[in-house]
Amino acid sequence: MRRAHWSARPHSARAARIAVPLAIALVVGLVLGLKLIGGPGSLSLSAQGAGACATPSTAASATSSATAAASTTAAAGTTQAVSATRLSLRHRRHRVTPTPTPTVVATATTTASATPTVAATPTTTASATAAPCPTASATPSATATTPVAAANVSCDIVVPADPLSAAGLATPWQLTGAGGMSPAASGCTMANAGNLGAFVQATILDPAAGTLAVYEPLVITQGTTPAAAPVVPTLPANAVVTINIGFNGTNLTLVGATPTALQQGACDNGLPGSIYGQVSFCNGVAFFAAANKDIAAGMLAIPATGTSPKTGQACPTTRSFTMIDQDQSDNVTSKYLLNATGQTAQFNTANAAALAGAQTLVNGSDNALISFFLDPTLGCTPFMAPDLSQNGTLSTSQTLDELSAAKNQAAPIALVPENDEMTLVNNAFSATKTNQYRADIGQDPISAANDAADSPANYCQNMVNIQSVFLNNNQALLATGGSPVPAVGNNLFTFLANRLLMSFTNLNCGNFGLTNPVTVTLDGNGVATAATLNVTQQTATNAGGTAVTPTTAPVVTPTTAPPAGHRIGRRHHGLMNPSGQ
Repeated sequence: MRRAHWSARPHSARAARIAVPLAIALVVGLVLGLKLIGGPGSLSLSAQGAGACATPSTAASATSSATAAASTTAAAGTTQAVSATRLSLRHRRHRVTPTPTPTVVATATTTASATPTVAATPTTTASATAAPCPTASATPSATATTPVAAANVSCDIVVPADPLSAAGLATPWQLTGAGGMSPAASGCTMANAGNLGAFVQATILDPAAGTLAVYEPLVITQGTTPAAAPVVPTLPANAVVTINIGFNGTNLTLVGATPTALQQGACDNGLPGSIYGQVSFCNGVAFFAAANKDIAAGMLAIPATGTSPKTGQACPTTRSFTMIDQDQSDNVTSKYLLNATGQTAQFNTANAAALAGAQTLVNGSDNALISFFLDPTLGCTPFMAPDLSQNGTLSTSQTLDELSAAKNQAAPIALVPENDEMTLVNNAFSATKTNQYRADIGQDPISAANDAADSPANYCQNMVNIQSVFLNNNQALLATGGSPVPAVGNNLFTFLANRLLMSFTNLNCGNFGLTNPVTVTLDGNGVATAATLNVTQQTATNAGGTAVTPTTAPVVTPTTAPPAGHRIGRRHHGLMNPSGQ
């Protein structure tokens, strides 16, 4: 029987935006899935599929009608070149290995209206190079509009009783299928963490001492037991705890283990009928109120982020337009260990030694991007606190990042905008939902003052103008950094450029009179290997642009349907997916 919990909104902006290119991708066999793997002390990903492909036109001697059909097909290939990475990270499909055929070079635009040039070798045209299709045809396949099956993207997570207490923190959260589906039937298992894994992270304030700590509650697959018993933390008197929850799928719904568990934790999954999707929070509002009180009293000191010794610029924060994306301030930096039988354990030295060969599971997040990739490349250090689940080892957290950003970020300050897909309601802007999300992570509510930087139009304008310049000016340095997802970009620079390109599309920045500043070149596997940035400063001209561009989308039928009210078709998060990380 389904337990009482929040329901997700019926459809998301994302479903409408990706349905058409998704159908194209599926027809030509585009599939690239990512699986989180690694040893106890490592983070890595393996690509489980091939990249984008595009259908070139037929020989130059084709009739005018055949040429027109080929041009239409090539235009579809252009769309795929632009959105291939986004789709591949969100929709796992069957693996396809492209066969060698002429490369299609096409200008990457959000409208996908450019006319590609068919050539045997790449040209010097600024381009997004689409990989060849396994089979070329001058005429689109009749199966292009045939309904296709979609993988399940929704799960439930059972929140333990009294989750903010020491006992509650040490009680595993349980991942299971939505609407009464079993973990096995839904794929909602931690063994499938790369697609549907959930992660929980707590940050703890001692209000009397003005000190902070981190703890990572364990998530297990419902019906299993932990591979190692969780550490029971010792909390200070009157501790104020906040819990952030992240998800590598699409919709994660909180379900109380007891009738009062969610109330005890002051947990927020979004609005009734419209959950945030990947993220949720417990007690965030009270935590930031207590932390800000200690900061104002001089009891809690937040360190300066400092200056990058490699760029001479301020080290980035999660509220910096140099690194934000379409859904900033989402997901967590927690890690877990997974053994061969599908059991999980907290990530710490003792468990790593006891569980030889265990894989490391991580949650794709903006926070992980900045802490594990950007900061090391720039010579910066993230804000850390003792991790009570790792014997006091210094660790990061989403909440620590927000505290640091609130202290250090200079104007313009990026705050969660109303066109963030997680704050939309029925594909429309919602000030109520946006403010509720902001409150959970210590951000100010919408006002005329912060709208100057963060209204939907101004957010897009700042992202385009500031991030394009940052990436362009530092591309040589960023290219020395490892790629968070090698299947997305072959280094940190190409990954970030691809991510910016996708964020422009997913925030519908084109609705505000702006032009996508990024052009990427993809290799035969759909990996971004080069990128160019147009750093011409732009001005948003349509401040009243809507949340979603209307589109006609084919029907997508899930193989394992989530319950009524849950969105279908939004992305899998992946470790660092271009538009969610």
